Amino acid sequence: MTLIEHLAELRNRLFICIIAVAVCGTVVFFLFPEVLDFLSQPYRDITAGKEPCPADGCSLIATDPLAPFMVRIKVAVYGGMALALPIIMWQIWRFVVPAMHAKEKKYAVPFVLSSVFLFLLGGVVAYFTLTPALDFLITWAGDDVDANFQVSKYVSLFGLMVLAFGITFLFPVLLVFLQLVGVLTPQVLQKNWRYAVVIIFVIAAVITPSGDPYSMMAMAIPMTLFYVISIVIGRIAQKRKRAREATTT
Repeated sequence: MTLIEHLAELRNRLFICIIAVAVCGTVVFFLFPEVLDFLSQPYRDITAGKEPCPADGCSLIATDPLAPFMVRIKVAVYGGMALALPIIMWQIWRFVVPAMHAKEKKYAVPFVLSSVFLFLLGGVVAYFTLTPALDFLITWAGDDVDANFQVSKYVSLFGLMVLAFGITFLFPVLLVFLQLVGVLTPQVLQKNWRYAVVIIFVIAAVITPSGDPYSMMAMAIPMTLFYVISIVIGRIAQKRKRAREATTT
């Protein structure tokens, strides 16, 4: 393909992704009350029974006349991207596939499925980590400060948490893919595991939006485990490759 053809292909893939996000975002837009109720549950959990909040927790507040509508748009965009993730990952793969060999193209379905699963897993971990993270952050303010969060800033924090965890949980997919195409070897990863662990914890400390220790550990520990798993998968793939080569020779 020429450069112009590559750009045209990229345009078509981006157009499909945008349409998918728009359609999914429209669905989330009309389901906004239910979605916001789900998103605000961690906030209600940590404020339940605390003055001046009722027994079921405080409600998020809006200090700007445009805030409710803008938050609805923001939630629709975030939700649309999450729901359209399988389509987005498939379009990314379809754009990359022409530059690959036939043996590498067979990883398309596992790549897409594992990427979607790990991103959603990261989102789930972020959701359940948000409660202790918020509790930790609120505790530092003392008892004289009421935790009345603005809905726009809360949704932004929630979205950044899910995005950060989702992206970092794709870490093993990248490592396994680089091993399968021969860029990395499991021996190199195993040899440098100490440096990798340090880098993982530094990244987790920097990338977590809330900056609390609970979020950092919730991100760093799974990433370290994923690093080990990627080495195991790489060794299995390496043994199978050697066995096939021995059979053909």
